[in-house]
Amino acid sequence: MTRLSPGLLTHSTGSTHCMQVGIITVSDRASQGVYEDLGGPALRQAAEGYGWGVAAEAIIPDDLLRIQEAIRSFSAQGCALILTTGGTGIAERDVTPEAIRGIMRVEIPGFGELMRMKSLELTPNAILSRSLAAVVDRSLVIALPGKPQGAVDCLSFVIGAIPHTVKLAQRVPTSC
Repeated sequence: MTRLSPGLLTHSTGSTHCMQVGIITVSDRASQGVYEDLGGPALRQAAEGYGWGVAAEAIIPDDLLRIQEAIRSFSAQGCALILTTGGTGIAERDVTPEAIRGIMRVEIPGFGELMRMKSLELTPNAILSRSLAAVVDRSLVIALPGKPQGAVDCLSFVIGAIPHTVKLAQRVPTSC
């Protein structure tokens, strides 16, 4: 096994063995302790089920600058993949997509498109989702819905593209 970057370990075959993941719950109420965060733990369980290591977690309010600070901090800590849950709807305080777009190098539209398309098969409200993926610094950031099952479902829809995308974000030589 070879360490290619702070966040990604690969076998000689090039397959992802253990990816360091950061999970950020974006919620005014959960950050204030008004209710228990369920999205972060659901994503942690899913990430661990995929064989990834959860290196960092945070619960923060729906605040553009706080979201950006958390993402940048997790990236600096070596998280190759950063998952956010919450703030992707259309309520006034839902600012996660704007926060990510304010610091991203590039957006990856296919992730959001696929998550909405597959989610629409489960709920008509999926059309309201503004979930997205982008590269920030050297990390893949995926903004997932705030509902725990929606976050886990959306992650499962894009799982196949994550290892390759992370390698590209970390500038690891790879081929399609």
